[in-house]
Amino acid sequence: MTTMRLDDLRQYSDVLRSRHGEAVTVRFVEARDAEALQNYFRALSTRSRYNRFLGAASELPPSELDRFIHVGEADRFSVVATIMIDGRETIVGEARYAFDSESASIEFGLSIDDRWQGHGIGKALLNNLECRAASFGAERVFGDTLRSNDAMIALARKSGYAFTNTPGDWRLTRFQKEIQERANVKPQEIPCASWRLAAVSPSAMSSLAV
Repeated sequence: MTTMRLDDLRQYSDVLRSRHGEAVTVRFVEARDAEALQNYFRALSTRSRYNRFLGAASELPPSELDRFIHVGEADRFSVVATIMIDGRETIVGEARYAFDSESASIEFGLSIDDRWQGHGIGKALLNNLECRAASFGAERVFGDTLRSNDAMIALARKSGYAFTNTPGDWRLTRFQKEIQERANVKPQEIPCASWRLAAVSPSAMSSLAV
């Protein structure tokens, strides 16, 4: 299990680029993000919310919102993708992922603001999640989505994921990918902060510390 300095979450932030060159910051959710995150989900189209939550929902229930903003509890993590718009940090995407040490795997789900779909943010965020998974020593990443979620299926397929049936739910399909080790890659060449920090100081990444 990767240790993270949860009192200094910003050091795990990454700056990605959209298809059109906009700077997209991916960072861990903080308690101060609760209202903005809820507003983000409320602003998603009905279809996007249905795809994200695998069913009808108008917003995150309070208990689930609380889990979203407490990073690291039960080995679960939430990140937001933000862009500066008119001088304000604006959430344009989010993802939640969980590490299972027994199977050495990361399970994740993500969404992108409808207005920002088609800008390459989903692909950039997915690549970032794979890098974050590597920091845990994960061997596999996977997610489940509705068989009708053409956008997520297309994104996963283009990103090299294999597909299989989701155990116990005929409505869903599972997409999964093996994590490739980069044994000879220098830390400064690793494309996300979480894995770079783990590579530089493995001893500091052995257990969670708040």
